[in-house]
Amino acid sequence: MDTSDAPQPAEAPDAAHTADVVDRLIAKWRAARPDLDPSPLEVVGRVLVLAQHLERSVEGALDKHGLALGQFDILATLRRHGKKGGLTPTQLLESVVLSSGGMTARLDALADAGMICRKPNPDDRRMVVIELTAKGRRIIDNATRTRFKEANDSLPALDETELATLTGLLRKWLTQVAG
Repeated sequence: MDTSDAPQPAEAPDAAHTADVVDRLIAKWRAARPDLDPSPLEVVGRVLVLAQHLERSVEGALDKHGLALGQFDILATLRRHGKKGGLTPTQLLESVVLSSGGMTARLDALADAGMICRKPNPDDRRMVVIELTAKGRRIIDNATRTRFKEANDSLPALDETELATLTGLLRKWLTQVAG
């Protein structure tokens, strides 16, 4: 029987590689269900665990500015849009992956905090556009500095070549699943 094309389990951690939570999970699955191949969790499981850690780190950094990640995302989208005028709630929704109900609640909270304002759409007065206020612009500018520093501090200790390889592989994977 030729097994050259069959998925091969990742090497067990050795002295140079410390076992992590995913290694322990995979070992338990191999013992509990030897009929299944848990090797895809080598990557997917680690990405999920890393995402949880990174999200907690981002939330902690943004908390200093009184923002949750969803609020930061809305303000950052408006800030990146620049002085081109506001965005409609639909345009924001397309950019930030929220439900329309979640978007409305976040917009209400940001408006109540004086960070955004709703104005009539000059092209269609039945609609509104969302714009940053001066306060919102100050907050997002400060929060963005904090966010970028947090992202830099969260990077793994890899050299430039390793980071470029990781970036390329993650980009390839992301374009396959999210376009």
